[in-house]
Amino acid sequence: MSEIVVPALGESVSEATVAQWLKKEGESVKADEPIVELETDKVTLEVNAPEDGVITKISVQEGENVEVGAVLGKIGEGSGVAVSASDKKEVKEVKANKEEIKEDVKSSEDGDLKLSPAVRKLVDDHNLDPAKIPATGKGGRLLKEDVLNFIENAGKLAEASPVEAVSMHNVPNIPVRPAREAGEREEKVRMTRLRQKIAERLKEAQNTAAMLTTFNEVDMTAVMELRSKYKEKFEKKHGVKLGFMSFFTRAVIEALKEFPAVNAEISGDSIIYKNYYDIGVAVSTPQGLVVPIVRDADQKSLAEIESAIMDMGKRARDGALSMDEMMGGTFTITNGGVFGSLLSTPILNTPQSGILGMHKIEQRPKVMEDGSIVARPMMYLALSYDHRIIDGREAVSFLVRVKESLEDPQRLILEI
Repeated sequence: MSEIVVPALGESVSEATVAQWLKKEGESVKADEPIVELETDKVTLEVNAPEDGVITKISVQEGENVEVGAVLGKIGEGSGVAVSASDKKEVKEVKANKEEIKEDVKSSEDGDLKLSPAVRKLVDDHNLDPAKIPATGKGGRLLKEDVLNFIENAGKLAEASPVEAVSMHNVPNIPVRPAREAGEREEKVRMTRLRQKIAERLKEAQNTAAMLTTFNEVDMTAVMELRSKYKEKFEKKHGVKLGFMSFFTRAVIEALKEFPAVNAEISGDSIIYKNYYDIGVAVSTPQGLVVPIVRDADQKSLAEIESAIMDMGKRARDGALSMDEMMGGTFTITNGGVFGSLLSTPILNTPQSGILGMHKIEQRPKVMEDGSIVARPMMYLALSYDHRIIDGREAVSFLVRVKESLEDPQRLILEI
């Protein structure tokens, strides 16, 4: 008999949620066959069977949180027995009844509070009254995150000055609105760990950075003509389509070289300037927004950048990205134009200090140098930046530099 264990989840990730069991108790499995899906803050990953056999026990149910190394279930020797649909339904109902009984017993033990073993341990270790901790879980269930947030806020409150303490007390680190049950015509669905992490990161950016956004617009005529002229030859030679992202990535890199503060980050009372260019490209997936990183993008050709972005975009939508591929990054590009956005103010991907927003290309009238007015394919650009580290002059000049490179793409080739 062997155990099904939660594998290493990646740097700084120690916990996951059991998203879905692909096999049931009593079913046979083959070695390396996916048997359960785990959801982390960034990706969904599959845990494979360690050997041939039968799943004799499932220890952790869907929706429960687990830590690295935790035992999810067990696999024993033998062969599985085919189970009819009616039998499966009956087994499921029996298990549901058992779980309900277990929860009722646990509730009575905890004074009508449903506490998981992990939550119970935290509460006992810190001598806390669970009734006084705001609960955000389904049905008013107290989650591990609720206890940790409560402990963190208590620590900050103890260390704060009187004025700071009053401020913290008035604005606790809990949802503004308390959790409630769904109404008759509503449906309540637990947020995925990825969606929770996205919300946490975006709110963190708003709370910690002095965000400001500057705008400009770029005439995309030159880039579009270049793509139209060479797209067939480019794809035939490199096996990848020539898109817009490679031009924007290269334009951003040249601007970052000229304005290094946009490629830096604040660490305590210091500034860390990064002499490399790992560019994050935001990708929308059914599970939420993720930002895979094109490493050392300044050392890649247009074809290599396009290939990397296409590959990571596909794997992001398939949920096949690794944690390492989304860690780090020095600057981010996000393209709301693919969904029809004409203008927006992107939020920083902390701890980065800048993010460029691309938007929809739209024919608009433009006054030329000779005074004539012509329709040109124009795109609004938005640079959101951390004003603590980047001055307005630098931000505006950075965006102008990006605009100049795109309106005259030969500059990107000559690096001028």
